[in-house]
Amino acid sequence: QVQLVESGGGLVQPGGSLRLSCAASGFTFSSSAMSWYRQAPGKERELVAIIGSAGGTNYADSVKGRFAISRDNAKNTVYLQMNSLKPDDTAVYYCKASRLVPLWGQGTRVTVSS
Repeated sequence: QVQLVESGGGLVQPGGSLRLSCAASGFTFSSSAMSWYRQAPGKERELVAIIGSAGGTNYADSVKGRFAISRDNAKNTVYLQMNSLKPDDTAVYYCKASRLVPLWGQGTRVTVSS
């Protein structure tokens, strides 16, 4: 089955950390660029980070220096390490595979609040 399944979201205090995971199945993960998006309440979905098949990365300005995207091709999994979290990081986080037909996960909710 072709799918992406995110996990790792939750409630965290400002300044805390979370690591999101996205497990892929049903397609050639190693040759696909992978990305994380987020959508906050009342806002449009925005790109957070992207990692190419060769491992090159790029980040939104708002998360540079705080978030790190990585991939493990042996596990067909992409990660998003989020540090120094802020209330503005509160959103549903989605994983996306860049394929001929883009593939999205169902999302995992991150809430940053004291």
